[in-house]
Amino acid sequence: MSFANKRVLVTGGCGFIGSNLSRQLLKLGAQVTIVDSLNHLYGGNMQNISDIQKDVELLIADLSTMDDMKKLVKGKDYIFNLAAQISHVDSMTNPFNDFAINAKAQLVLLETIRKVAPQVRIVFASTRQVYGIPQYLPVDELHPVIPVDNNGIHKITAENYHLLYSRVYGIAASCLRLTNTYGPGMRIKDARQTFLGIWIKQALMGETINIFGDGEQCRDFNYVGDVSSAFIAAALNDNSIGKIFNLGSNEVINLSKLAQMLIEINGSGRFQLVPFPSERKIIDIGNYYGNWEKAKRELGWTPVTDLRSGLTISFEYYKQYLNNYIK
Repeated sequence: MSFANKRVLVTGGCGFIGSNLSRQLLKLGAQVTIVDSLNHLYGGNMQNISDIQKDVELLIADLSTMDDMKKLVKGKDYIFNLAAQISHVDSMTNPFNDFAINAKAQLVLLETIRKVAPQVRIVFASTRQVYGIPQYLPVDELHPVIPVDNNGIHKITAENYHLLYSRVYGIAASCLRLTNTYGPGMRIKDARQTFLGIWIKQALMGETINIFGDGEQCRDFNYVGDVSSAFIAAALNDNSIGKIFNLGSNEVINLSKLAQMLIEINGSGRFQLVPFPSERKIIDIGNYYGNWEKAKRELGWTPVTDLRSGLTISFEYYKQYLNNYIK
C-alpha cells in the first residue's frame, strides 16, 4: 500500500501536526485536501503551510459548524482527523464549545463517512490526557481512563465514536494517543497547545521560563516528524483498525532539566520555579510517560529524533519565523 495518487483529507491541516503530516503525505504522492477553521485560538497558522499551499487543496471551514460534510469526505481514501480544541483550561471554562468541537463534530464526521465514504481509512488524533493522573508508569493502553478535565472527557468520547463505528459499521478507524508533541509549527505565543511552546518563546525573547511546581515532574516528548510517521504507519497497516495506540519516547526528562536543555540550545536564558495557578493545578496530572511498545510491535513505529536534536531544529525554525507565531 502507498499514498501515490490517493485522495487524502487532513482536518486541522493548517495546525502544527496537521501541516507537518500534510507535507509528508505530499512527498509520498498523495493528493491532499486540508480543512481548517484558522481560528486564532486553536493553532491554525498559514505560515505552517506556506511552502506547500500551492500543492494542496485548502478549505477554510469549522467542522463544528459545517452544514454539509458530504462533499468534504466523499471520494477520499484516507482521513487524518486532527481538528480539535486544544486548551485544557478552556475546556473547563467553556465546556460546551469543547464538546462541540472535540465530540459532537467527530460524531457528525463519522456519520457522514458511514453514509458517503464507508471505504475510507481514518486515523484520529487523541491524547494521553485521557488517562488523567497516572496510577503507574509507564502508562500503557490498559491503564484506567480517568480524565482530569473536559478536554480529556471529550477526547475519549471521540475515541469511542471512532472505535464504535469501526466495530458496528466496519469503518477502518484507529486512534493514536499523543504525548507532548513538539517541533516547527507548534503554537508558542501562549501555553494553549503545549507548555514547551511558550518556553521556547520565553527563551528566544530573553524572558524567564516559568516552571509550575517543583520542576521534578517527568514527561516524554515526540518530535512532530516522528508523530507524522506514526499517523502514516497507522493508516497503512491493517493491524491498526479498531485499535488505540500510545505514542511516546524512551527519553524521559524532568521539567527543570528540560528548561536547562532549552537554555543550553538557545545559548542564553534563565528559569524559575513558580506556584501553580489554581486553574492549572486542579487539572495537572503530575508525572507522565507512556509505554509505546504496542505501536512498535503492531505498527512497526519507532521515534527516531532525539530530544536535543528536535529542539535544536525547533529553535532554528523559530529564530527565522518568530514574528509569524507571536503576532
